[in-house]
Amino acid sequence: VLKVLSHIDSILRSPRAPPLIYRRSKGPAQNYTKENGQECGFEHLPLTIEMWADQLMALKDLHKSLRKLSLELVPWHAADPQDNRESTRVEDLQFIVDAILEEIENKEKNSQTPPLPTLFAIVSHFQKLFDVNSLTGVYPRMNEVYTKLGEMTNAMRNLHELLELDSSAPPTVVVDTVGKLCDIINENVTEQVQQLLGTQDVHSIINKLQEHECFFPPFQALIQDLLCLLEIHNLDDILPTVRNLK
Repeated sequence: VLKVLSHIDSILRSPRAPPLIYRRSKGPAQNYTKENGQECGFEHLPLTIEMWADQLMALKDLHKSLRKLSLELVPWHAADPQDNRESTRVEDLQFIVDAILEEIENKEKNSQTPPLPTLFAIVSHFQKLFDVNSLTGVYPRMNEVYTKLGEMTNAMRNLHELLELDSSAPPTVVVDTVGKLCDIINENVTEQVQQLLGTQDVHSIINKLQEHECFFPPFQALIQDLLCLLEIHNLDDILPTVRNLK
């Protein structure tokens, strides 16, 4: 027993032991004689060991708390080495603390996330711009806006290529170019109509159309009657049929 107590006492006296844990007994009672004849008191050992046991139990509780904190702050972090052991060591706690501190430092260096009030303001502004009444409608409207934006981007790219415009030309240039093309097409159509009707002014065109409205209905009725009378279906067959009747 004395050897065991001496071994425990040497551990308590060692430089690795915390300085406040070991307290040398001041009373002459309960002193034992070592094999070398020197006096050494061991009455402090039960209290010290009991305190160590309490500290070990508290260490387990501290480990549980740190694990909960780690799951909240870094849930994606790998499990710490203590998960497969029954005992808890200070190194295990230090491992968890270092992992949390490292993650926090990385977030402080790399994170560009704005504060919550700013995020709320952004969402509220999006709702106002795109007429979204509830938060649940934000994501569907975002998808819709993204789809429409993709369609418009493709359309503008195709127009740039068709109109032989530079890709950096703004939409206003595209619209102006399309408008000029429409004007040119309209002018050509007007000229073709004028040439077809044999007139160069609007009033003559109106008169031609009025004459057409007066002539075409009776002519159409006559043709229909001839088709029915001659029992044929095509206009090209009218003249040959009439010749045969002669």
